[in-house]
This record gives sequence, C-alpha cells and structure tokens, in this order.
Amino acid sequence: MTLAAVILAAGKGTRMKSELPKVLHPLGGQPMLGHVLDTLAACRVEKVVVVAGHGLEQVAAYVDGRAQVVCQEQQLGTAHALLMAESALEGYAGDILVLCGDTPLLRPGTLEQLVREHRRQQAAATVLTAQLADPTGYGRVIREADGRVSRIVEQKDATADELAVKEINTGLYCLRSTGLFAALKEIRPQNAQGEYYLTDIIGLYVGRGERVAALTCADPAEVAGINDRWQLAQAERVFRLRHLEELAKSGVTVLDPEHTYIEVDVTVGPDTVLLPGTYLARGTRIGCGCTIGPHTYLRAAELGDGVQVRFSVVEESRLESGCTVGPFAYIRPGCYLAEQVKVGDFVELKKATVGPGSKIPHLSYIGDATLGSSVNIGAGTITCNYDGKNKWPTVVEDGAFIGSNTNLVAPVTVGAGAVTGAGSTITKDVPAGALAVERAKQKIVPDWKKKGGQGGE
Repeated sequence: MTLAAVILAAGKGTRMKSELPKVLHPLGGQPMLGHVLDTLAACRVEKVVVVAGHGLEQVAAYVDGRAQVVCQEQQLGTAHALLMAESALEGYAGDILVLCGDTPLLRPGTLEQLVREHRRQQAAATVLTAQLADPTGYGRVIREADGRVSRIVEQKDATADELAVKEINTGLYCLRSTGLFAALKEIRPQNAQGEYYLTDIIGLYVGRGERVAALTCADPAEVAGINDRWQLAQAERVFRLRHLEELAKSGVTVLDPEHTYIEVDVTVGPDTVLLPGTYLARGTRIGCGCTIGPHTYLRAAELGDGVQVRFSVVEESRLESGCTVGPFAYIRPGCYLAEQVKVGDFVELKKATVGPGSKIPHLSYIGDATLGSSVNIGAGTITCNYDGKNKWPTVVEDGAFIGSNTNLVAPVTVGAGAVTGAGSTITKDVPAGALAVERAKQKIVPDWKKKGGQGGE
C-alpha cells in the first residue's frame, strides 16, 4: 500500500521571538523541517506535502522540490491545515502520515512502527502517543475502560481529571485517506481556542464505530515539539548526544560528550579521539586515528588518517594523512594539504596547495599560493597576494627555503631549492638553487641618545 505524508508547518512560532519561521530554525546544522523531510525520505514516503503559512516564501525556497508546498493563509487550527492538502492529494488512495514540522528528533523506525500498527489494526486513524511525567501543554489521550482510545482533549479544554492523565497526543498520526477530507469538513471549532482541531477527528471516528488505534512512542524525546529557543537548545543536546553515542559505538573516543558538538552529515573513522571543545560542522569527514581538539572547529573539512588538529579552525579544505595543524591556526576554504604537512601556531592559509612534507611552522600568511614538497616557510613569511584590485598567485617549488620575515609579492615564483634571506621582500622570480636577498643596508648611528634620539645625525 502506498504512503503519503503531510507536514504541518504553517505556525509563526511566536515564542521563538524571531522573524525566521519556526520550522526553519536550525538544529544540528540544518532547519528542523529538514530533519522531518530526511526522516520521511528514510521511510520511502512517495509523496510529501508541506502546509506553510507564515514565511511561506522562505519555507518554499528551503523545501525546493523535496515536497509540494501548499498555503494555509489563515491559521485556523490543525484540522484546517490538513484540509489545505486536499487538492495536493486529490485521487490519492493510501495511508497518510501527519507530522509537525517542529519535531526534528523523530526517528524513521518510529514512523515505520506507527504505519505497521495502523495497517495491522486496519484502523481509520492511528495516533502516536507518549507517556510524560509532566504532560503540561499537551493534549491528553482519553481511553475507555478497556483501553480503547475514545478521544483527545486539548489542555485548555480538559477537566481536572483529564489533566491528571499522563498519556499525551504527540500530534503525529497515520490516517486512512478514504473519507478523511470529508470527515475534516465536519469538524467544528467548539473549543476554547475557536480552532478546528485535528484531534477531534478521533472522537468523530469513534462515534461512527470506526477503528481508532494508538501506538506509544518508547522515547518521548523523539516527539518533543519545539516552541521556544530553550526547548530548541534542549533538543540540540539530545541530537548531539545521540550522534556522539553512535560514533562512540563505532570506535570513536569522545572524551567529554557534554562539551563536544556535532552537526548533520558528519563522519568520523574509528580510533579517532575527539577532545573537549571540538565542533564538527556539517560536511566534515574525518579519517581513522586522528586527534581533534581541544577547542577546534571543522566545517566541511576532509581529513585523512592520523591527522592532528589542535586549537584551530579548518573550513572547506582537504588535509591528507599525517598532517598536523595548530595550535591557533586558521585554514580557510579552498586549501589542500598533502601528506605529512605541518601547519603550526598562528598560521593562516587561504586557497593554498601545500606539497608533501612541507612546513609552515608559525606566524605566517600563505594565500593564493602553491607550495611544492619539502618546502620550509620561515616565521613571519607573508604572501602579498592582493594589490587592491586583484589576487595574484605565488609559487614556491620543491625544497625551497623561505627565510623568516620574507614578503613574497605576487605574482612571483621561487624555484626549486632556492633560498630567500631573512627579512627580504621578493618582487622578482628567484631561479632554482639561487639565493635571493633584498633588504636595506644596515646603518649604525653612534651615540644615538646623545644626539637627541630621532634628531638624527
């Protein structure tokens, strides 16, 4: 049987206190809505409809073909929101999952269980529930004496006895498409909010003698809705620890999970050690046997095996096996470091290619440059790559030795095995094997202080 899904994502999220639609607030490096879409993709859902309202254009731009977006111009309640998907699902005959766009922690396995239970029971509607120690703010699931679900009551409409119930409605359903939209049109806003509640469809089906089933989610954290930034922070922690636990079980050492941060789309090889303060942003790929941190930020970085990065930032760059970086280095986007390259303290690289075994030990800026193998860059070396209008390349060939405090004024090439004297400003190409020295002749003024310091000669 086919399966479709409708994601309710029209709410403004006023408690977020943000111009950004609530479902586009990021968790783990991607919007909450993206997590829900990923979960549905893992469940092989054939058709997905997103019901948007506030921030419609932003939501549609983000979805960008992953689902069909329909508009709920007036936010009149969840039943009204689902009704907006009727035209998008016209002619569809199968089951429909209904989800909220602010439940990014939901696992595919939970949805698959929900669908299996729905089909096993041959139900018109199956609701996903959870048991909470503190159910404040959630609708309560009311059952008959024999355990059958009779209705769902929202907190603002509940009696004292109903408020004592710990089983809550998660807002996730599996519904039979046949007759669904006709039933939605029968719902009336007879509640404290004056809204069309989707929860009322449960009582409607029960009253008709239709079968209504329920599945209790084993982990309530999966279905926690996010309504403000503190709840977002708590969900971020759950996501992070979940991901780090998976890494640890795959052979990665996570020394301090509470102070190690990770986003979506990150892979780490076994025997790698993540030290406190490490932040792995999306798109990062780390090989085996690496040591990352402490206090290191990697974004879309690709690291080979045995790489060490300490107290440093690496973004959109590739580091081959055996490289060492830091402390306090900044590798900007577009860099490539071959095997066994050393980048030391207070070094900045930008669009630089560095050959195997080369060293940039400290206090240097290398930008728009290509360094060959076994090059040594002395402390304080700078590639002067920008003339105010254009960026120009610097080439340092194999085995060259660049003396401390050298300025390489691009475009310029230093040949293989060449040497530059400390303190030189190199404006012309240096032939292979040559020595290039460019600095003013040293002048000594005796009795400088007696002559009035800068009063001179």
